[in-house]
Amino acid sequence: MPLKNRKTGETLASVIEFVIEPDYRRIKSSKEFDFDWKLEQQNDVYKICQLDNKEDILGLMSLIDYPEELRIHLNLIELSNKNKGNSKEIDNIAGCLLAFACDVAFVNGYYGFVSLQPKTELINLYQNKYGFRQYGRLLAVEQESARQLIKKYLSDEK
Repeated sequence: MPLKNRKTGETLASVIEFVIEPDYRRIKSSKEFDFDWKLEQQNDVYKICQLDNKEDILGLMSLIDYPEELRIHLNLIELSNKNKGNSKEIDNIAGCLLAFACDVAFVNGYYGFVSLQPKTELINLYQNKYGFRQYGRLLAVEQESARQLIKKYLSDEK
């Protein structure tokens, strides 16, 4: 997955995996995350880490599967504090997590349909940078837009 070191431009190999119990303790004791991720345990919670440093969690997301609606709902996403804003160390963390959610939606037979309910100040970001469209109070991506996210953020760099 094409994570990029902002200082060097180097591509960083990464992995997205389920959060396991010891991770929750580490997340809670860390100053890198503001949300109480234990509250998301009933959902599928994933972490993204560099492949060579799985102890350093770069971002987290919580997914809810709605099979009757043929969609994956992104309930919560958070980047580590050191990877937010203009001073972040690593680029593309959110894009990789969003693309992974789209991939899950394709695997489940949902045509890449991923929804989320954004904070008002993030609506334009999701629409302009990631290709989400308005669906009532939710934003969503599907089909070709979801494929483009996967291609952009989950394709291996050569």
